[in-house]
Amino acid sequence: MVAVAQGPGKVHDTKGGARMVVLRREIGDVLRDARQRQGRTLREVSSAARVSLGYLSEVERGQKEASSELLSSICEALDVPMSLVLREVSDRVAVAEGLLIPDTIPAELAASIGGSSDGGWARSRSELAPIG
Repeated sequence: MVAVAQGPGKVHDTKGGARMVVLRREIGDVLRDARQRQGRTLREVSSAARVSLGYLSEVERGQKEASSELLSSICEALDVPMSLVLREVSDRVAVAEGLLIPDTIPAELAASIGGSSDGGWARSRSELAPIG
């Protein structure tokens, strides 16, 4: 049985009832959230990233896979480190898989980052919606 995902997490049932997360949708959701938190339009970000508005829209909706080069360009346009985007995606996948996510950042990483110059990127774990 194959079921279409509903809501956050984009989890699909595959044969045998296994759960599968569609990575391109998670990446798109994280990119869209970052853009919307900044109050920016698709047009602004697509122009800054040098990607067509339609393609960026498809990436945000999880309809197109973003290459590493395109993802880097979008992250740069959003002024968000790609590592933070990928961490958020990783956390969402872990939640969808039912794994516990540590709510702390290793001291070495926190020290290397310094202050809170994340442009509002940091989010509390309570903002992650449960899947299922």
